Amino acid sequence: MQPDESQYLNCRTGDIDVHPTEKALVVYYEVEASILGETCNARHEEKKECQKIIRLRSLNASTDISALAGKVVEECKVIHPSKLAEVEHLLLYLQNRKKPSMEKKEKKPSKPRELLPFEGMEIDEEANINKIDDYIELLYESIPEKIRGSTLILHLAHIPDNLEELLHNEIVLGALARVLREDWKHSVELATTIVDIFFCFSSFSQFHGLITHYKIGALCMNIIEHELKKYDLWQDELEKKSKAYILSDPENQRLRKEHEKTLKKYQSLLVKQEQLLRVAFYLLLNLSEDTRTELKMRNKNIVHLLVKSLERDNEELLVLVVSFLKKLSIFLENKNDMVRSSCMIKKCIYIIKFIKRDSKDICNIFFLIFSVGDDTHKHIAMRILYHISVDDKSKSMFAYTDCIPQLMQMVFEHGEERIDTELISFCINLAANKTNAQIICEGNGLKMLMKRALKLKDPLLMKMIRNISQHDGPLKQLFIDYVGYLAAQIKQEGDEEFVIECLGTMANLTIPDLDWELLLKEYNLVPYLKDHLKPGSAEDDLILEVVIMIGTVSMDDSCAVMLAKSGIIPALIELLNAQQEDDEFVCQIIYVFYQMVFHQATRDVIIKDTQAPAYLIDLMHDKNVEIRQVCDNTLDIIAEYDEEWGKKIQSEKFRWHNSQWLEMVESRQMEDAEPYLYGDNPDALEQPDLFYSTDGMMAPEPGLSPDFYSQGNMLTVTVYAHLIHISFLSNGADGRPATAYGFRPDEPFFHGYGSTR
Repeated sequence: MQPDESQYLNCRTGDIDVHPTEKALVVYYEVEASILGETCNARHEEKKECQKIIRLRSLNASTDISALAGKVVEECKVIHPSKLAEVEHLLLYLQNRKKPSMEKKEKKPSKPRELLPFEGMEIDEEANINKIDDYIELLYESIPEKIRGSTLILHLAHIPDNLEELLHNEIVLGALARVLREDWKHSVELATTIVDIFFCFSSFSQFHGLITHYKIGALCMNIIEHELKKYDLWQDELEKKSKAYILSDPENQRLRKEHEKTLKKYQSLLVKQEQLLRVAFYLLLNLSEDTRTELKMRNKNIVHLLVKSLERDNEELLVLVVSFLKKLSIFLENKNDMVRSSCMIKKCIYIIKFIKRDSKDICNIFFLIFSVGDDTHKHIAMRILYHISVDDKSKSMFAYTDCIPQLMQMVFEHGEERIDTELISFCINLAANKTNAQIICEGNGLKMLMKRALKLKDPLLMKMIRNISQHDGPLKQLFIDYVGYLAAQIKQEGDEEFVIECLGTMANLTIPDLDWELLLKEYNLVPYLKDHLKPGSAEDDLILEVVIMIGTVSMDDSCAVMLAKSGIIPALIELLNAQQEDDEFVCQIIYVFYQMVFHQATRDVIIKDTQAPAYLIDLMHDKNVEIRQVCDNTLDIIAEYDEEWGKKIQSEKFRWHNSQWLEMVESRQMEDAEPYLYGDNPDALEQPDLFYSTDGMMAPEPGLSPDFYSQGNMLTVTVYAHLIHISFLSNGADGRPATAYGFRPDEPFFHGYGSTR
């Protein structure tokens, strides 16, 4: 806080009401905290709604209501004197209210105090702000006295009016910070109480600087780390004693009592530890409002501490931990830390099984909810799960849960309605993983999906099926029974998005046993494919899928011949000219040529009747790596079967590599500090033996003189050596070039119906 700034707390009384079950008044009020500048103008303001419960244990039928109302207004600073008549009226109502019958009602165990600021606190007659110096004196005594003193200060801190008084006392906060730093290992109760005091201050942003000044946040992280390690030791010790008890003599009463005693002691220690963890995490959560403070926490591995705490059985602690993780997961670095915690998913699944169905708090905020069938939380859970499933590493984790069967059941329960966007988007992502796809197709899974997709013409459901079809192995074989149904959908007038997904699914079916020629003839698809190669005949997405489909069917010899005779190759060249700026179009069209040059009939058409080789020569130096690889492989096949084109291809390769070499040599300037690029001998390049030797690449011809190897000819020999070396190092890509269509991890959450790209 700057020297010219001051802090100001203002309290406004709201409604006053009676407690529904107890003899108590509930006062609702608003605390407004302001930081005033030099000119007394508010530089920063923050408001917080609070409530206070005033219990009236002495209220009975003979109580003087007027006197009691005056005492309440006098002692409770948040009630304005103008509210006296209203307080008196409410007290009269409480005096005459009949006590509800308690018959046949079980006595509920008292709940521990909620770690929410200023809620549910009654006025403590013993704790008095005027006695604060006496409480500070207790902090210099023994551990029990320190606990007593800090507890009294905690009662004061829970009243917001006292925070400013405590702040102005220069000794109290410093003393508390010192005691916490020195004695937190000696007493869990003492540490919990002092951290709770600082937690009260952390509920207001203007006090965060004060907490940072005393380094309470860093100390809390040390405390949490220490307690988690202690918990591991307790677990190991308890496990050893349990094994010893079981192995020795389970019927021995003495051993049984000792084991029960040890277990009770462990449970008691666990309750105290979890209270400390909860208030410490709560304080850190409040401080993490500032992203710079949150970054410091991440650097101290806060994510690891939170994930490790997920194995606890305390529901209130779990709600807090998951809330903290949810807040941290907004940033990519924290999300990656969570993903790297390999045991996190297993712990989350354990928590879900542990938590009761009526636990709405954690269900609303938990970021991995597999009980997605609950209508109350279905949409929240599905959106969160979708974002988790975008990451390829996270997809495989779903295969080890019961999530996929639940999703399939939800899909099939939709009846005639379109599937919810959140649900189908999540399914599309999961289907991109092979293991998940196998689980989806178990039993009649694929049959049910296909039946529903074809009946409703649902493009998103077909997109899920298309992702399943991309996986090699037995999954592709499952589609043989449905190829005819997919082919029938292509020629029907309907949703273009649905047709695109059907085409994409068929294009994925690189199955040797499939008779593509018979399929194309039966459904008369060749004219359809040719017509949709014309630029502007349809949307680019559909045209590209047609090209990919042609590349798939061209693997079959007889089918490739049929396509060549239909005039598809010139149509592809025309499309190549029109889409030469689109790398994906260019790459897939070249891949079609690559498939066709394997077959004699189509190879002759491409080489003799078209200028496709010339286009390929122009593209073999393209900036796109995949385009270059497919071009090189295609041109190598053409050069092998046609001598004339082989010479042109070889000449172009020489020309290209020569130009590259000349450009490199000309651009390499010798600097003064390095005059001789090849050593200290300025005549090194003039030695004739360098030019005569070809290092075993070719046999020397007796008719050639050293002049042949000079200047340009020498350059050609050198480039030729480089070409031979490159040809051995290059590894061609015989598989289909990657396409951006199908699943993409950067797709938006809500899949639209306009474009799949």
